[in-house]
Amino acid sequence: MEKRILSPSILAADFSQLGEEVHAVEEAGAQYLHLDVMDGRFVPNLSIGPPLIRSLRTKSRLFFDVHLMVEEPDRFLDDFAEAGADGITVHAEACTHLDRTLSRIHALGLRAGVALNPMTPLSVLDWAIPQTDMVLLMTVNPGFGGQAFRPYMLEKIRALREKMRNAGCEADVQVDGGVGLQNLESILQAGANVIVAGSAIFNGTPGSSTKAFLEIMGKV
Repeated sequence: MEKRILSPSILAADFSQLGEEVHAVEEAGAQYLHLDVMDGRFVPNLSIGPPLIRSLRTKSRLFFDVHLMVEEPDRFLDDFAEAGADGITVHAEACTHLDRTLSRIHALGLRAGVALNPMTPLSVLDWAIPQTDMVLLMTVNPGFGGQAFRPYMLEKIRALREKMRNAGCEADVQVDGGVGLQNLESILQAGANVIVAGSAIFNGTPGSSTKAFLEIMGKV
């Protein structure tokens, strides 16, 4: 079975207890921590920056999975690398020179990911796949937590997995947006192996919710 990874998104966490909630998902077995960075321009919201990531880095051994929902992401790569990112994912829609951006992420010693919004075609990856460690498919329009999963995105997940298989690519397929226990199995069966979950984990008891996700991920 392909390695399955859970990446809880702190966008839905209680920031007044952020350290405790991150500790809870880590102790429960989560492998990644998803860190959504929004600039109020590429998406209509603002979120976290390097200082928060730097402070969390001293408290967690999780893989820091940084998702840049920002315009001109190249401006911020060095800052997030220095703050403690282990991987940085950028949006294809936000990159003028995607090859240059991915090359810079790798030069910083980090894993490089490419994110696609729901309506962005997979064809933009035709020449990027060899440089990509992970493709993130947004299954909601980015910018806000708590949105409902778009069921038609299951076909896009399947198509991406097939595209990678045909290219001989072993990159991870990550899914972010509206993922919960009720649709997790179908998302995994479609071909995703890295799961981002925010509200479904942090709106309840983070540790227990993490274990429930991992139990399903270990069976499908």
